[in-house]
Amino acid sequence: MITEKEKNEILEEIKQYPYPAVASIDALKIVQKHHGWVSDELLGEVAEMLNLSNEELDSVATFYSRIYRKPVGRNVILICDGISCMIMGYGSIYDYLAEKLGIKFGETTPDNRFTLLPVSCLGDCDHAPVMMINNEHFNDLTAEKIDNLLQNYK
Repeated sequence: MITEKEKNEILEEIKQYPYPAVASIDALKIVQKHHGWVSDELLGEVAEMLNLSNEELDSVATFYSRIYRKPVGRNVILICDGISCMIMGYGSIYDYLAEKLGIKFGETTPDNRFTLLPVSCLGDCDHAPVMMINNEHFNDLTAEKIDNLLQNYK
């Protein structure tokens, strides 16, 4: 259930646009900030506030890789699977992380520490392979670099 605080934040975003529906992404980000992800129930409440159908808002939510439609861990690892990253070793980076964490794409570690997801491009092709952990960007990845990075996320 969306709290009064969240409703007020969403209403403030809606005021900035000529039509409520234009605030879709901002509204979804607000809900996710407070809940960690956007459940069907929450999506329905936001859709109603924006005068959209659930299906219309879900199409927005599922288009963006940073809107999570199922629960995620405390730290979300996004691995770029774009062509430059593929050429520069994406496969071995994914294999290493999957083995190290014991999960595959779309899964979360049993301790809820990490969720592993693909992303189509992080825009750092000249320093591939690339990944993000939460909002931090990392490039020129190696197994050793990944080991050092993961230690910083509890």
